[in-house]
Amino acid sequence: MVADASGLLQDLNSAARALFPEASPGAPLAAIANWLGEAHARGTNDIVRGEAADRAFAAHPVPHEDGVTWWLVDETDLHSARAALAEEQERTAFLSAASAALLGSLNLDRCMEVAARLAAQHLADAALVVAPAAGGGYPAVSCVRGGEPVRTRLEIDPDELPGLGEALQGFPPVPSRWLDPGSAPAWVRPGGFGPPGSVVVTPLPGHGVPAGALVLLRRGDRASFSEQEEPFARLFAARAGAAMSAARVFALQASITDTLMRELLPPALEQLGGVEFAGRYRPALDGERIGGDFYDVHPAVTTEADESLAVLGDVCGKGLDAAVLTGKIRTTLRALLPMAGDHHRLLDLLNRTIGGNADARYVTLVLASARREGASVRLRVTCAGHPPPLVVRADGRVEEADSRGSLIGVLPEITSVSADITLAPGETCLLYTDGIIEAKGGPLGDEMFGEDRLRDAVAECANMPADAVAERVQMLASQWIGRGTHDDMAVLAITAPRGQHLAAVGGHGPGRYTA
Repeated sequence: MVADASGLLQDLNSAARALFPEASPGAPLAAIANWLGEAHARGTNDIVRGEAADRAFAAHPVPHEDGVTWWLVDETDLHSARAALAEEQERTAFLSAASAALLGSLNLDRCMEVAARLAAQHLADAALVVAPAAGGGYPAVSCVRGGEPVRTRLEIDPDELPGLGEALQGFPPVPSRWLDPGSAPAWVRPGGFGPPGSVVVTPLPGHGVPAGALVLLRRGDRASFSEQEEPFARLFAARAGAAMSAARVFALQASITDTLMRELLPPALEQLGGVEFAGRYRPALDGERIGGDFYDVHPAVTTEADESLAVLGDVCGKGLDAAVLTGKIRTTLRALLPMAGDHHRLLDLLNRTIGGNADARYVTLVLASARREGASVRLRVTCAGHPPPLVVRADGRVEEADSRGSLIGVLPEITSVSADITLAPGETCLLYTDGIIEAKGGPLGDEMFGEDRLRDAVAECANMPADAVAERVQMLASQWIGRGTHDDMAVLAITAPRGQHLAAVGGHGPGRYTA
C-alpha cells in the first residue's frame, strides 16, 4: 500500500485489496488499520507489527519523496510457532522444576502435598491426590490454587467418580469430555470450591504398581481442559507417581531396616538378679549404628541356677557384614541358653554352628555367669580368643581374670579355661573388646590406648556403679582417639552393688543404693 505524507492511500496492489476490501485510493490509512496509520503519522522508518483480519503482520516502510510504501508480511504462522515453542519451553521448565520438588523428599505424605500444590497451581484450580487404599481408607491430599494442601483419609467408593477406580488400578485415563462434572461427588471438591466446570482423572503410575490417582478440577467459569493440556497433565502425573512410588519403597525399606536394626543394636542393660550390668558401644564408622562388637545379658533360664549370663563378643570385620554375623551369633547364643551352666559346652556348640561359614569369619567371646550371694557377686568367666576381663577391687587394685580359650569358628575343636571370681560390694569386672586397647590416638595420633592406660582407668573406678565404670572407660578411649579412625569398641561392666539394694523385689530396674 502506498500512502502520501498526509496518510491518504494512493495505491494498493491486489493482495492489499484482498486483505482490506474496504480500502480504496483516497481513504485514510488509519481507517483501514489504526496501528499502521499511527506508525505512518510518526514517520517511523522501523518495522511495526499489528493485526488485520485476525492475522498478524509485520509492516515494512519504504519512504520516497511523496509518501511511504508499506509492505505487509504475514507472520501469523511464525507467531503461532513462537507461542507454541514458548509454551513448550515453559511446560518443560515446569516439569523439570516439578521433578526436583517431588524428588526433594522421600516422605510419602510430603510428596503427595507437593504434587497437589503443584497441580493446583499450574494445571487446574484445585487438585486431589489419592493414594491406594491402606487401613480401610484412601489417603488423600487436596489443594486449591493459592491455598495450602490438606491431608485427609477418604472412606469412599472410588467408582462414585467415573474413571477414579480405574485410575487407582493403573488403567489409562478417561477423556475429560466423557466426564460430567456435575455428577462429581462432594468429597472430590475441596471445602468452599463450588461446582466444578470440568474434571480430569489420570493415574499416577509407579514402579511396577500404581501409585495412586490425580484429579484436576476447574471452576465453571473457566474453559475446559484442552486436548493439549490433558497429555501434559499425564506427563506431570507420571513424575508425581514415580516420586510417590519411590517414597513408598523408601518407607517400606526404612521400616524393614528399623525392624532388623532393633535385633542388631546392643540392648539397654539394667539390674538383673541383684547384679548391676552396664554397657557402652561405639561402631567403627561413626555414621553407622551397628558393627562387629556386641554384648548381651540374659536372665537365668531356670530358677535352680539363678545365674544371669553376660556375653561380650567381637566378630572379625566391621560394618554391616560383621553385624549380620553378629546377629546370627546372638540368636544362636539365645537358643543355647539352657546350656549356659556349662560354658565349654555352650562355646563348643556355637563353634560347630558357625564353623565353616562361607565368608570365613570368626568371633572372639567372653562369657560371664553372675549370681548374687548375699552382699557379694559370684562370677564364672570364660574367654574364647578374647582379652581376659579386668577386675577392680574396692581398694583400687586391678586384677586380670585367669581365663583363656580358642577362637570360635576357626578350629573344629576348641579349648577353654574358666575362672571363678568373687566381687565384694563396690567391685567391678570389666569385659571389653580389643577396639579399646588398640584405639590409636594421643598427642601424635599414632599411639595405642593400650592395656596400661586401661588398667589405670579401671583403677579409678573402684566403688563406682557399673554405668559410671562403662561410661568412664568409653569416654577416655574416645578422648584418646579424638577425630581419628578406630575399630568397633564395646565395654560391659558387672558390679556388685554397694549397700542395701532398694529396687523392686527381684532386682530389676535401675535401683538405688546407700553408702
